Amino acid sequence: MLASDAPLPDFLAWTAEPWIVALMALSLLLYLAGYARLARRTARKDEQAPGRALRRKRLAAFALGWLALAAALLSPLDGLSAALFSAHMLQHELLMIVAAPLLVLGRPLAIWLWALPPGLRRSIGGWLHARRFRAVWRPLSAPLGAWILHATALWAWHVPTLFQAALEHPAIHVLQHFSFLATALLFWWTAFPQPSAGNRTGHAMLGLFTTMVHTAALGALLTLAPGVWYPDYIEPTSALGLDPVQDQQLGGLIMWVPGGLAYLAAGLAVASRWLLRRSARPVHDGVRTTRPGTTAGQELPQEFP
Repeated sequence: MLASDAPLPDFLAWTAEPWIVALMALSLLLYLAGYARLARRTARKDEQAPGRALRRKRLAAFALGWLALAAALLSPLDGLSAALFSAHMLQHELLMIVAAPLLVLGRPLAIWLWALPPGLRRSIGGWLHARRFRAVWRPLSAPLGAWILHATALWAWHVPTLFQAALEHPAIHVLQHFSFLATALLFWWTAFPQPSAGNRTGHAMLGLFTTMVHTAALGALLTLAPGVWYPDYIEPTSALGLDPVQDQQLGGLIMWVPGGLAYLAAGLAVASRWLLRRSARPVHDGVRTTRPGTTAGQELPQEFP
């Protein structure tokens, strides 16, 4: 326990890696600039209230995701993660099941493009639609490809050799966090697809359920392990007056219970959205379909078969 007049240890201070702060500040400024420009553009076109409400929800989601990312990378949690495995696990969960889905719901890619000058925006848009880029992006952003990448990153980095290397070498630690966040963003991108991506509800629910299962399995292995997986935590954890095995058990429980509940809640949200959309569809009697407010002789557009 720290005395009331004792200075805080270095690992409880706020971290401010210049390149992380710069990237996070740039992402926020681009989003706010793009949001403002898009809002002005749509205001001139008499945008309807649902469009404005949706854009505000996306802004709120991005802001919350950005704050979760800051809490994981810049707060004292980052320093404490070097002393406690449970803190390190909490940091990873913030990256993968809090920041990543919120950032995806904020739909930042399109908003960032609106922050750029028109010429540069068109150039980047053309590059994103190029055949070579799409040939690489399509398998990575497919539900199965994103699931495999995320699962591989999660299990591989918890192998003791790789986890110990991340603790001992800052560059490998950065790579670990980057792979967790990047693969989580891809995974949640497939779990919350754009309407233009087609009906991926089944893929999303299956991906969320299976991810809940295999992350719970990894959490259970950490919780029920008879010994310490990562010896580098023995000394700093003991110096804080904690038992290293109990600290590892707590870290495993963080992945097992809150992590599993997050994937379950997301799966229920996807299922609820799918049911609401199905209930809003017009009834198909096999001969003719009518929409509320239309007569039987009126035909429906092509998207309502």
